[in-house]
Amino acid sequence: MSRLNERSQRVLTTHTGSLPRPDDLSGLLFKRMTKQPFDAALLAKREREAVTETVAQQMKLGVDIVSDGEQSKTSFQIYATERLSGIEAIAPKPGERRTRENMGFPNFYKNGVHSGSAQARFACSGPLKYTGHAQVAADIANLKAALNGRDPVDVFMPSVSPSSCAGLMENRFYKTDEEHVFAVAEAMREEYEAIVAAGFMVQIDDPRLAMHYMLSPDESVADARKWAAKRIEALNHALRNIPENRVRHHTCYGINMGPRASDMEMKDLVDLIVTIKAAFYSFEMANPRHDHEWRVWKSVKLPEGRVLMPGCVTHASVIVEHPELVAERIVKVAGIVGRENVIASTDCGFASTLAPGQPPEIEPEIVWAKFEALRDGAALATKELWK
Repeated sequence: MSRLNERSQRVLTTHTGSLPRPDDLSGLLFKRMTKQPFDAALLAKREREAVTETVAQQMKLGVDIVSDGEQSKTSFQIYATERLSGIEAIAPKPGERRTRENMGFPNFYKNGVHSGSAQARFACSGPLKYTGHAQVAADIANLKAALNGRDPVDVFMPSVSPSSCAGLMENRFYKTDEEHVFAVAEAMREEYEAIVAAGFMVQIDDPRLAMHYMLSPDESVADARKWAAKRIEALNHALRNIPENRVRHHTCYGINMGPRASDMEMKDLVDLIVTIKAAFYSFEMANPRHDHEWRVWKSVKLPEGRVLMPGCVTHASVIVEHPELVAERIVKVAGIVGRENVIASTDCGFASTLAPGQPPEIEPEIVWAKFEALRDGAALATKELWK
């Protein structure tokens, strides 16, 4: 049972969902994703074990609101191609998409893609329907089993947003892009509702909301805002049957180790974010490009009953934040919206690669050190805010 009322007594901690996977599990997921032969029974077994291990690790490190670590998913969004009908694999166009980021820093990006710049490998070629009932049921069962004998403050499970899901495929079926994204929203609604019906919070993973401006170099900020407003409308349509206090919304900028100079500024997005039918808003605030943006909450009123989950440690650096810095970030935001309306979180997820043998950008030992800093920083902030 949720104990989120503990927010009135101390600063709670959480994260954005994706956590390091065991190498052998990544190898099995990679084989499944690339249509290579794999042992389905072994994969199911390792998924169950990995979820149990990651829940135990979160609680050991003092995380109050835990997740399954997305252990069963090939990525936060590509997994949806295995749960929706009407999608086919296609040969990607040559080269990379033009983005503000790779146009601004061509030498930095000359040897590889960055988040969102890869050409689409999927296309919507027919009516979109949700077919992932068995997969989401397995995810739910694995998480429930992992919670046996454990009592976190609350539990969440991430699910891809309509805008991010639609963004990974070309639209070759629907008359307009808006019709396409609303079709995605209606299909993914079934997953959102299944997660909440199981007793968990659903987290909507929506990096595309903040990334669209960077990914669309021919559009202005006004264009990006208009695009975002329509995608929020589609998301709210998908969430219509779910109580807001069981919904978390997460947006970010995707790129990990990069210049990030073309990120959309929070001041241009924040008034749209607060219209999302979610009680919890997760966003980047710990990387140097966005560390100053806590101030935007001085000019935008947080609606009644809403809670901020600012990133207080980041996936965009291997430097482990000092707990006093984490506490400082928490206290700044709490000073604007109230101490009971802040939950300390991470900027984004930490399972950045599936390719076997390829080192992650953030090694697990560093991830866990960052979580320790998050825990200790929240404790320091609690002392400051409740003294």
